Amino acid sequence: MKFRFIILLFSTIVTTVAKAEITLPNIFADEMVLQRETEVLLYGWARPNEEITVFTSWDNATMELKAGNNAKWEIKVATPKAGGPYEIRFKGDNEIVLKNVMIGEVWLCSGQSNMEWSANSKIDNRDFEVENANYPNIRLFTVAKRTANYPLEDVAGSWAVCTPETMQDFSAVAYFFARKVQKELNIPIGLIDSSWGASCAEVWTPASVFETHPELVTAHELIEPNQWVTIEKSTLYNAMIAPLTNFKIGGVLWYQGESNTANAETYHQIFTKMISSWREKWNNDFPFYFVQIAPFKYGRPNEGGIVRDQQRRTLTLKNTGMAMTSDISTVEDIHPQNKQDVGLRLANIALKQHFNLLPDQEVYGPLFESAMQEGNEIKVSFSHAQGLYSKDKKNSFFEISNTDGKWFTAKAKLKNGFIFVSSKEVQNPIDVRYAWKSTDIGNLYNGAGLPASTFTSERKLKRLENE
Repeated sequence: MKFRFIILLFSTIVTTVAKAEITLPNIFADEMVLQRETEVLLYGWARPNEEITVFTSWDNATMELKAGNNAKWEIKVATPKAGGPYEIRFKGDNEIVLKNVMIGEVWLCSGQSNMEWSANSKIDNRDFEVENANYPNIRLFTVAKRTANYPLEDVAGSWAVCTPETMQDFSAVAYFFARKVQKELNIPIGLIDSSWGASCAEVWTPASVFETHPELVTAHELIEPNQWVTIEKSTLYNAMIAPLTNFKIGGVLWYQGESNTANAETYHQIFTKMISSWREKWNNDFPFYFVQIAPFKYGRPNEGGIVRDQQRRTLTLKNTGMAMTSDISTVEDIHPQNKQDVGLRLANIALKQHFNLLPDQEVYGPLFESAMQEGNEIKVSFSHAQGLYSKDKKNSFFEISNTDGKWFTAKAKLKNGFIFVSSKEVQNPIDVRYAWKSTDIGNLYNGAGLPASTFTSERKLKRLENE
């Protein structure tokens, strides 16, 4: 007992000593980017009641504060228009100077392996892309992988200027997004990559969501363990997202869903709850743009199509956007190597919806809008459908259901911007769906050359093991 007391006392002393000088979270470091034209929180640890001064060079302002009894401190500062480099000085018993700090756009990039996927993991035109990745105003931060059973206060990682050496191990999708946005806005871009291959949405979702939505706990039980990452709920949120929620960001990019095909029918629920919970934690209704998963040979024949439709339905959540990828993928590879167009499509959505640029450019493929029965046909209308056409002139990816809920392959004809779907086997059609199989690479496009999203007009999906 005495020995255990000595260990506890020693641990307390070490912890106290560790916090006896100003310490910053790892997200505050040289080369960092702060969100422009807003109020950001600077925070850290120090000796309890230590007096601290903070100096920001962009406005030559010096602010004074005192650490609390819990050794924590924080202060809000206003950031100017995009620019830099700047310095931030923290002075108390010790002094920390952050150099080469830029002000611009900060975007968090998260999800599973297709977000984590780097140039070194193999992408199209890899050597050319790496050799030309000199962008001093793009800054990269990779959050180290770890799990936790409760929310942590800090992440491991460091900022780096984008160079051929640093870009090649960073998220390729995030990099191509930033390259396009930086070119159009001509401002610094900071990317925070917090992703982990094979992760399901539940591990990125706060525990509070499951406490109020027990049905999501039940749905999570359908996900089987894998060799790459834990499936334990909230563990990656706790370790890799929660520590960042005090750090102001401009938006989120998300590429995930492949690991939720086992409980595909409830993906819309967990995904929308996750997005809303992140916005609540940040106290910021930031834009949240995500990538629709690509066609692939998943487990059940239709589970990939179900997830794609569930992602489409998530667009009803305000300030969201979805990049479709069925035309730049292969059913043989769950990791499409064309990351350039994925990043570009996300960037175009951000530029149009968030930054109010590209007024004449279409950034979405056709999206299902409504279905109406007209005799033995179903008339389907789409948004983002100007110039609607079938790439091979055969609309062969449509199905319709009868009154018994049984689905049949259907013929589709394009007329006056609408699709009319019918089948000789169905006299009283009820619902219609498109590109529903996991491996379906549809052939319906708009005039911008962007593919239509998978959809079903069914209001509520029933889980069928053979679907």
